[in-house]
Amino acid sequence: MSGSGSGVVGQAWTKHEVDAVVSVHLQMLRLQLLGQSVNKAEHNRRLQSLLPARSRASIEYKHCNISAVLVELGVPSLAGYRPLFNYQQLLLTAVSGALGRDTRLDEAALRQVETPAETPILDTFDDFVVPIPHVRKTLAADREYVADRPSVMRDYLERETRNRSLGEAGERLVMEFETRRLRDLGEPVLAKRVEHVSRTKGDGAGFDVLSFEVNGCERFIEVKTTAYIAETPFYVSRNELSFSTEKADRFHLYRLFDFRAQPRMFMLPGALDSRCTLDPVSYRAQLRASA
Repeated sequence: MSGSGSGVVGQAWTKHEVDAVVSVHLQMLRLQLLGQSVNKAEHNRRLQSLLPARSRASIEYKHCNISAVLVELGVPSLAGYRPLFNYQQLLLTAVSGALGRDTRLDEAALRQVETPAETPILDTFDDFVVPIPHVRKTLAADREYVADRPSVMRDYLERETRNRSLGEAGERLVMEFETRRLRDLGEPVLAKRVEHVSRTKGDGAGFDVLSFEVNGCERFIEVKTTAYIAETPFYVSRNELSFSTEKADRFHLYRLFDFRAQPRMFMLPGALDSRCTLDPVSYRAQLRASA
């Protein structure tokens, strides 16, 4: 299989083929956002009949490329397709153009990222913590053509970040996880001291939950929650970044994902800039003093 996901060695995907897969992908994404079932296998079979030069595997690979484009554009991703970032410019152009015309997807995505959330009740946390995702290839921020990257109608992930209900639901789940973790480790006294700092002291502390190691050392936890896939980018404040550097030996970012369907989490210990590529997406602007 070639780097661009082609099922035909040396044969690049045409605009017609790319547009066909993008159209089907966004249709499935609309279904997901609206809470309807998505039959990926049937959609793939229909694409194979439209694109006889492409195998089932190559079409699946292209869907993973589209997932990567959506991640980079700040758009919710379709579950089940791990982002593969080695895509061609043609795909980026096709996806962004289709998104700009898809008002139904825009309405569905906006509605979902702004919908309130409840903290789920989990019988067990046995499968809750997963390894840190392995991101293959570089993100668009590292590409030479990043300056020409097209924009989309809105930054849905930034909207989701401002969904206070979702954020608080994720923090409450982490509170429950940490309390159980310490109890299971034989530390009921420490478990009782776990504190929801963002509630008791406000958002300026640089972290959301205070927990502990078994030796009593403090564990500072910042919680980031999304309804989407594990690779979904997240926003951090200058204060959170600074605090993670200052307290790197005790700082942990807990990334909750797929929160509305099957909540899971991975942990990033240490300073955020040692674990993540940071993109300065916004700046605080103040008028310069007159001469």
